[in-house]
Amino acid sequence: MPSNAEGLLALMSDTSLTPQSQMEAIDSQMAHLWMVRTFLKHAEETEEDEELQQVARTLYDYMLALGPAVQANDPGTYLKQAKKKFSKLRKACELFEEIQPEISDHTNFKMAAVSCRLVVNQVEAILGASSGS
Repeated sequence: MPSNAEGLLALMSDTSLTPQSQMEAIDSQMAHLWMVRTFLKHAEETEEDEELQQVARTLYDYMLALGPAVQANDPGTYLKQAKKKFSKLRKACELFEEIQPEISDHTNFKMAAVSCRLVVNQVEAILGASSGS
């Protein structure tokens, strides 16, 4: 699996995408992020851990910030928001990866952390694949 992800990242870094394509590609990744956030939101462990609650809120905030622009089909605003909020998304993912082993060793938590990392990596690659159009 890592080789496929790395291959996609390499391909995207060598490919220029239009703003519309970038918006569509990032929005597809938001479906995966939504599932991670939903899992965390409803996990019993989240009720007991403030940091995990913060991770779930940050994932939601990132998606919420992008929603109006995608609904308006406004790639410029979408990408501006995606870039502006990206560092918070990355930090939330890093925090999740750091605390996940302490929270639970269950496969669901491990896979949620992997999924979150893949989304962050994909979004970063997509944001870097600008054609300047």
